[in-house]
Amino acid sequence: MTANLRISYAQMGTTRKTRKIATNLSLRGDLVRRARKLGLKLSSVVDAALEQAVKEAEANAWLDENRDAIVEYNALVAKRGVFSAGRRRF
Repeated sequence: MTANLRISYAQMGTTRKTRKIATNLSLRGDLVRRARKLGLKLSSVVDAALEQAVKEAEANAWLDENRDAIVEYNALVAKRGVFSAGRRRF
């Protein structure tokens, strides 16, 4: 294959303590009031939403970066099949 497929392993979830930094955010007032009324911790909610958004953006960036290699690999499999095709039982 001419295109190299780069694989990176991202940390799955935050299992260790990370340092928090103070930031200024502008959030919709109605949502903040409703969240507080429900006892939600804004910091935790924003952390979780931001983590999800970052993971999705990183995954999309990886796909964009490796799109040519994926297309080339899929074409190779379509042409030659996979190495275990004769051994599969499904």
